[in-house]
Amino acid sequence: MSTHEPGSIMAAEIAEQPAVLRRLLTEGAGPIRETAARIAAREPRFVLLTARGTSDNAALYAKYLLEILLGKPCGLTSMSTTTAYDAKPDLDGCLVVTVSQSGGSPDLVASTTAAREAGAITLAVTNNAASPLAQAAEYHIDVLAGPERALPATKTYTAELLALYLFVEGLRGGDGPGAARDLPALAEEIIGRAPEVRQLAGRYRFAERMVLTSRGYGYPTAKEAALKLMETSYIPALSYSGADLLHGPLAMVDNVSPVIAIVTDGRGGQALQPVLDRLKDRGADLVVIGPKAQVDAASAGFALPTAGVPEELQPILEIIPLQLLAHEVTLARGQDPDAPRALAKVTETR
Repeated sequence: MSTHEPGSIMAAEIAEQPAVLRRLLTEGAGPIRETAARIAAREPRFVLLTARGTSDNAALYAKYLLEILLGKPCGLTSMSTTTAYDAKPDLDGCLVVTVSQSGGSPDLVASTTAAREAGAITLAVTNNAASPLAQAAEYHIDVLAGPERALPATKTYTAELLALYLFVEGLRGGDGPGAARDLPALAEEIIGRAPEVRQLAGRYRFAERMVLTSRGYGYPTAKEAALKLMETSYIPALSYSGADLLHGPLAMVDNVSPVIAIVTDGRGGQALQPVLDRLKDRGADLVVIGPKAQVDAASAGFALPTAGVPEELQPILEIIPLQLLAHEVTLARGQDPDAPRALAKVTETR
């Protein structure tokens, strides 16, 4: 009888990500482009995004894509307005995109069904083409990540990000696969540097709380990294947009407070610079995930190979060292990241 090695499943699924990204670019890009073309022909006026947990962070990433690259008004829905309060919104001409790894949560299915009945164009983005959510929506995109056994989502998250990017590129007639072609090799390079992350993890073994911050395309990464750290290591991890951090929460940061800043190489990173300066002035233990020059100017960090990678694609790479960090910190604290307490793979919310 084999003995489970703590963290082995999560580690294996993190390591699968280059292969998942390649599969999406080779097998998934065509069907995604066709789905996008059919939806674009219907000329949706605005977009609503529906999700929970990790998929909610992927949906937030899609919000940035849709607003910046497509110029579409875009919002994140509150599902309880329809599932708990029976609201009847007028969604004629609206594209409702529901993102879910399993496609099995009842509130997502109910919300999508209600949106379709209210006149919306509905699209489900899942890792399960046979799921109730995929059946409830008019259109479906399969993220092709393969079965995910560890409770913390890793490969399904980056697959969702790439699938959503390819979809938005398809809506605007862009060359999504071409711009993303280097991602699998770069993801492989990052995973090969796992010993660097293991060394970094020592800083957080006894942390009582952590703060993560970013701006622009990096903000969903900060939220997803905070979620991963909380659900695996149980460290309270707070995520803030850099702009929001300056409006009050900065007061809790002192010279013993671990702060992780995700610095995208582009406009988001430039907008974050004043926040980084303020954190340094307060003596924060600042760790940067981003370009080498930013890492060198911080207390520590992980330099990302993002030179030449469009800013809108960098979140797919940014999250990987943070997944590794959550894994390593959890092991260092004597816990098993494969099976966090009190969690289930499919969350049955209503």
